Amino acid sequence: MTLVLASQSASRREMLTAAGVPYRSVPARIDERALEASLAGAGPDTIALSLAEAKALAVSEDLPGAVVLGSDSLVEVAGRRFDKPASREDAAAHLRFFSGKVMRLHSAAALVRNGIVLWRGGDVAQLAVREMSEAFIAEYLTREWPAVAGCVGVFRIEAMGVQMFERIEGSHFTVLGMPLLPVLGALRDLGVLES
Repeated sequence: MTLVLASQSASRREMLTAAGVPYRSVPARIDERALEASLAGAGPDTIALSLAEAKALAVSEDLPGAVVLGSDSLVEVAGRRFDKPASREDAAAHLRFFSGKVMRLHSAAALVRNGIVLWRGGDVAQLAVREMSEAFIAEYLTREWPAVAGCVGVFRIEAMGVQMFERIEGSHFTVLGMPLLPVLGALRDLGVLES
């Protein structure tokens, strides 16, 4: 049974490929901002899970019988939630705000078949952002933009983004954007992967 990833995220695709999981990728067509607005007042973990489920459900509608994996990540810093930066200037503003604070990265995933949620789970990583100078932020964006435009925390941990942090607590996979180990366990339980 082949898994369908409801995403075009390079990081999520690379995780599944590296783990030896056969899958195909079909992007979900949902209005993430509208769904987030409907969840006003909900915590980041709830929002991330809801977005992951919505992505999987949307793709599942067109693929009867397929097991569909939806995933989403949210960043919270000092009680404020951040989306992907809308522009390079927006990215710089995010980085200035993150400087010297702790970033909480919420990653969630859901598995759906025939419009029914079979499994859902999430994880949180805490990343201590070092104090970053204006010169570093400018150089960082010169080198990393637009690659980080699609990254909710304005970083790729596998690239220059690792320089933003003093300390990271939590799963490497969660930081990359998906709670991979629980996802793999659920895929084994569902018979998608050999146990």
